[in-house]
Amino acid sequence: MRISSKFFSWAVLLGAVTAAQTAMADVRVPNIFSDHMVLQRDQPNKVWGKADAGESVTVSIGDAVKQTTADADGNWSVMLDPLAVGQPRTLTVSCDHNKVVIKDVLVGEVWICSGQSNMEWRVNNVNDPDLVKATARFPKIRMINYPNTGSQEPIWTHPDANWMVCSPETVGDFSGVGYFFGLQLHQALGVPVGLINNAWGGSAADAWINRDLLEADPVYKPTMDRWKQMEAQYAALSAKSELTQAEQRQLAQLKRQMTGNQRPGNIYNGVLKSHLGYGIRGAIWYQGESNASRAYQYRHIFPKMIQNWRDEWGAGDFPFYWVQLADFRAEKPEPSESDWAELREAQTMTMSKLPHTGQAVIIDVGEGKDIHPRNKLTVGQRLSRWALAHDYGFDVAAASPMYKSMEKKGDRIILSFEHVHGGFRPFDVNEPIGFAIAGQDRKFVWAKAKIVDGNRIEVSSPDVPDPVAVRYAWADNPVCNMYDQLGLPLTPFRTDDWPGITVNNY
Repeated sequence: MRISSKFFSWAVLLGAVTAAQTAMADVRVPNIFSDHMVLQRDQPNKVWGKADAGESVTVSIGDAVKQTTADADGNWSVMLDPLAVGQPRTLTVSCDHNKVVIKDVLVGEVWICSGQSNMEWRVNNVNDPDLVKATARFPKIRMINYPNTGSQEPIWTHPDANWMVCSPETVGDFSGVGYFFGLQLHQALGVPVGLINNAWGGSAADAWINRDLLEADPVYKPTMDRWKQMEAQYAALSAKSELTQAEQRQLAQLKRQMTGNQRPGNIYNGVLKSHLGYGIRGAIWYQGESNASRAYQYRHIFPKMIQNWRDEWGAGDFPFYWVQLADFRAEKPEPSESDWAELREAQTMTMSKLPHTGQAVIIDVGEGKDIHPRNKLTVGQRLSRWALAHDYGFDVAAASPMYKSMEKKGDRIILSFEHVHGGFRPFDVNEPIGFAIAGQDRKFVWAKAKIVDGNRIEVSSPDVPDPVAVRYAWADNPVCNMYDQLGLPLTPFRTDDWPGITVNNY
């Protein structure tokens, strides 16, 4: 049969149009924008995604509508006007040829829950998980769990990660610390709470920061040189066409490091970048175990990491609260040096370096035999004190008692403290336990201590007639018993600044 030229022309034209339509890229958003999400109330919220270059994109929620155009690389973003708490909404993102509809969107308080395994630790593994799950009927608490992905190149979305609604069936997969923190806020504020859990067990702080900052930092040069050497070894082995068995094993080992949670910048790119900029109130953090051997360096990198997040998030100096390391490992019969004590000290120092920061002390919560203490309820509640007191205007105490100053009086040292709510209360016995004292020889011995008044403690030892320094709870797993009347433990401290065992570790 003969086909007319007119019909053929229309067929070609139709095919061309269809091909052009097929080539068009759908408007897309990263997975942080998905059903059951929570937007931060009372502040602008960024919404972003990808489309064809030059594509017109419309974002709407309720009566609010924003329009923009994708740039030459196909990236686009809009800022939603501040929203108030209300009924569930629908967020719609559309272009000329497709539409993304996100349902059951709440507006409330959003917090990042980050760090390593003790933040990642799930409700299924906390104390009394059956009771916790049985009572977890809080549909206005939502959580999203991010996968463990290490990369030197930014990953913009994680399609398998989606928001969950809190229920007895889902809460078991929530971060234990995050859940108890969020629950306290939800019950105190009466608003929805969104929790973004991006923690990765075993991760080092190095991996959570923009690598460019570490490259430019002389303090971090020894660490970066070590990594560059490994990266060069990996590149050289990867380029070889034939490998010995020993080289194959070495390549496999290096590959695990290249994509793991220790390499500088790996989690920053592989996880954090996919939701960096999402509207939040603040962040909670539980990490440090993996950096304990480099505790002096942590004094530098931890505040640098916090500032890096704040600078790139575009939300000002948002609140950042962390958990000081718990007690762990074997108890020591005599005073000794400790990398974990030095890491705790580095964490405490960070509060004086950056505004809007706070520390939950849990020196009483750990287990010597388990790096993952199961009592996450106390941890979450102590973190929530910081948020409730400093961000939501509640009249509750936040800081644990802290060392303030010392005064030498002959063979005794008088210590003064701040944030001692209602005065000191030794636990279990009447005498303060956990203090050590030293003279100019820097040899610490256990000290006798007594409470002088509400916020002062006298420390002495017959073995140190001319004391110059005092330490408290200075050990991996210290035996100590000092609390204030609210049950907040005294922050581990030392009055000296003698070089520690990690001072040269990089």
